[in-house]
Amino acid sequence: MMANGTIEQLMSAISKAVPPGISDDIKKNIAAALKSKLDQLGLVTREELEVQELLLSRLRQQLTELEQKIVELEKQRK
Repeated sequence: MMANGTIEQLMSAISKAVPPGISDDIKKNIAAALKSKLDQLGLVTREELEVQELLLSRLRQQLTELEQKIVELEKQRK
């Protein structure tokens, strides 16, 4: 799922947007709620997405090769 660094970046942006008088406890509660909601969304990092795209590309290539082999075997059988 999302890296802690990403959540920390979001919290930093939120901290800059809230009034300076808000306590650390409230900021921690906001961070926990944010992390919880982001985890529920099932978001992934760019790196994780790129790895999955690479795996999908390899699987597509393998599928294409297997389909070609099936066609060749069917031709030989006739």
